[in-house]
Amino acid sequence: MTLLLLIPSSLIAAVAEPGSDELEEVIVSATRIPTDWLKLPLAASQIGAQEIHAGRQGLGLDEMLASVPGLFFQNRYNFAQDLRVSIRGFGARANFGIRGIKLFADDIPLTMPDGQGNVDSIDLGSAERIEVIRGPVSAVYGASGGGVIQIFTEDGPQLPTLSAKASLGSYGYEFGQLKAGGQFGSLNALLNLSTTELAGYREQSRFEQTLLNSKFRYDWQDGSSLTLVLNAVDSPQADDPGGLTAAEVANNPRQAAPRNLQYDAGEKLDQQQLGLAWRKPLRANSELLLRGYGVARRLQNRLPFDINSNGQGGSVDLDRKAAGLGGHWSWSQSLSEGRQNRLVLGAELDNQRDLRERYANNQGQLGDLTTRQDEDVSARAVFIENAWDFSQQWTLTLGARFDRMEYAVRDRLGAGSGQTDFSQFSPMAGLVYSRSELWNWYGNISTAFDPPTISELANPDGPTGFNQNLKSQQATNYELGLRGMLRPDWQYELAVYHIDVTDEIVPFELAGSGQSFFRNAGRSTHQGFEAATRLELLAGLTAGLSYTFTDLVYDEFTEAGNDYAGNTIPGVPQHQAAFDLAWQHDSGFYAGWDTLYVGSLQANNANTVATDAYLVSNLRLGYRYEGESWSFEPYAGVYNLFDEVYNGNIRVNAAFGRYYEPAPERNGYAGLQLKTTF
Repeated sequence: MTLLLLIPSSLIAAVAEPGSDELEEVIVSATRIPTDWLKLPLAASQIGAQEIHAGRQGLGLDEMLASVPGLFFQNRYNFAQDLRVSIRGFGARANFGIRGIKLFADDIPLTMPDGQGNVDSIDLGSAERIEVIRGPVSAVYGASGGGVIQIFTEDGPQLPTLSAKASLGSYGYEFGQLKAGGQFGSLNALLNLSTTELAGYREQSRFEQTLLNSKFRYDWQDGSSLTLVLNAVDSPQADDPGGLTAAEVANNPRQAAPRNLQYDAGEKLDQQQLGLAWRKPLRANSELLLRGYGVARRLQNRLPFDINSNGQGGSVDLDRKAAGLGGHWSWSQSLSEGRQNRLVLGAELDNQRDLRERYANNQGQLGDLTTRQDEDVSARAVFIENAWDFSQQWTLTLGARFDRMEYAVRDRLGAGSGQTDFSQFSPMAGLVYSRSELWNWYGNISTAFDPPTISELANPDGPTGFNQNLKSQQATNYELGLRGMLRPDWQYELAVYHIDVTDEIVPFELAGSGQSFFRNAGRSTHQGFEAATRLELLAGLTAGLSYTFTDLVYDEFTEAGNDYAGNTIPGVPQHQAAFDLAWQHDSGFYAGWDTLYVGSLQANNANTVATDAYLVSNLRLGYRYEGESWSFEPYAGVYNLFDEVYNGNIRVNAAFGRYYEPAPERNGYAGLQLKTTF
């Protein structure tokens, strides 16, 4: 068995300020046990506010996370299908939304109980930091073969502050933002309202969205706090231009697929989410965290067909209600010689109910009702994690979680009902040897499972019911890594991993169906190497470099009589590298230049279609003036600086050769932010 090593990106730890002698400790809290980055038993990255906001357009998470090793992004410009994120190959199968990766914002889940995550409600405009855990972490988070992405929004400033931001750009880009916040006695408040409009590079790709995000935290004198998060998103238009054939791309990359134009493919979205988190310090160095949330989501999605071969209508109307409760108790005990033992015990309960209706799509207009069914998901879990410093240099982390998920469907038209369930015990063990800041070795064995989502359980043999043949995907990860600081302003990471996967869930399209269905591959292997470094070249000038090698192979997989054993799993490049320079001057001027190389990737299971490699560079610059009680910040940027021809998304296993979604040519934006303090 090949043993591989994992070590995250150069973006993980903050680089010391110019001229400083000591590294600022970076604590990663997305692991449930807040831990110094150097002493983590797994791959984790942390991105700070400067990297998130400095002169960026902010259309998607990929702008901030593209240089994190192990991550691959596609589909930034098709808002009807969401940004596609994969970590070590997990998530590459998603045709819309995010799969195999758990998403959180301020400890409130953005991933629904069935495992489907969406980025449309993420407020990057008020994000303070982003933490990423790479690799299977089901022992802590449940169904998450790829890992976890956690967004933490900023607190309100100490003094009442109001800021406004506006920017314009290519392809009809318009953005406006109002943000206000402050500390009012024991209450900290932040409100952020933003609007985005984009005509789009291609036909049938217009996007409109209004997003409201607010966070209120009340602190008591005993150290306890209650945080309330309110989030609402209204997207009345997110068109889907569809995939093109190679001939269509060569003829006109800006055109939409003919059927997508004919049937006005795209979606409308309206969602509200409420989250509560209560932290309470207890005696004996312990703390209790309780959280609850509720989501109401209404989605109307027009697919590019009238009624498919299975009798399913091409217009989907989804009314979703989801809610959950969870919490964990953490305890820390100081041992001799500065050593510690940290323990976390927790439980979660989540429920989801969807009313799914499907209508014939009469070229963009609702036709006859074809499907009306209730879809329910119930998820329950308990977990435990313990980190023990059994010497000054060695730390052992053990964890385990048990998940039980139950699915049920009831057809309101009387055609039939069904149910299925999945249970899984997920253990993990990690070991860290910290000799100094220079050398920190770690290794772990962890497990993961990913049951199918409600949409992935769609029945390929009829208009209603579940695909009873679809199984949960299982994974076991073996990982080694090394990270450290060569000097206070020079960090590095290296890593190797090997993941054995059984029953990998893979997409396919039925000819004439117009939509994707899913089946299991027998066995597959995910393995790879990740490396990164970041250092300060000169005062105020930092450079980062990362490289990812990903080898994804079907070991056993037969599809429609074809044996694909030995083939590369499609949707993820084997080679990927990122380089960036960031400069900030004491006068307030700043600039950033980043370049991403993406190697060739396979587009289908048969490995008969492969994309070309590409190299994309982006440039941004700005000036930040800080007055006594006000500031202003003009900024501008250019994407695809050298006008590279490439595809922003590949539709895996698409029917009729419609794999390609061309990315925009060279394009730019400019904006201004004003801020005042009262």
